[in-house]
Amino acid sequence: MAKRVVDLSLEIYHQAPTFSPDPKCGILVYHTIESMGYNITQIIMSTHQGTHLDAPFHFFDKGRTVDKLDLNKCVGTALIIDLSQKKAKDEIGIEDLKPYENKIIKGAKILLRTDWDKIYPRDEYFSDQPVITVELSRWLAEKEIDLLGLETPSVHPQDYAPIHKTLLKKEIVIVEALAHLRELTQEEVFFAAVPLKIKGRDGSPVRAFAIEGK
Repeated sequence: MAKRVVDLSLEIYHQAPTFSPDPKCGILVYHTIESMGYNITQIIMSTHQGTHLDAPFHFFDKGRTVDKLDLNKCVGTALIIDLSQKKAKDEIGIEDLKPYENKIIKGAKILLRTDWDKIYPRDEYFSDQPVITVELSRWLAEKEIDLLGLETPSVHPQDYAPIHKTLLKKEIVIVEALAHLRELTQEEVFFAAVPLKIKGRDGSPVRAFAIEGK
């Protein structure tokens, strides 16, 4: 098949929804052609707005910050695991990934397809998502994968702390709120989700995409 690029990111727009405790998203006109001769926009938002990645500093004060991430972990061949049969609040456990264990090895990049992005921007997108189990996070940490990508806004709306800590302690990059994995036709693709170089902070919005074909 011919090479094609598939955008795996949610849109960022004024008042785009996020988790209720997080900073709200503002995309504000600052100057226009009429006022200044050019258009320029002010952006006010969380480092975890929309499609984004988490750095270890998100949960560890002494953890690696987003500007210090190894970008090799953010770019490369990724395995897509189809879990689109999962429904609202279903658990994603070790048994769901066991059939792919021979590819879930040190340095692997794993993307979990749930089609949950179809629910965005409804409120239940943030509250009723399929969830990663704590046991699965430990299993993936033991495997020493490089990256875990999800089509849900977080790993878990309640047990987010132990799961994040388990993965981030091993410096596994977590990419949350991916979209459109269903548009990919190959099980393995070239994937990229590169953060802004935000000095000393915890995460960054990303423009995630995949390339498939030759």
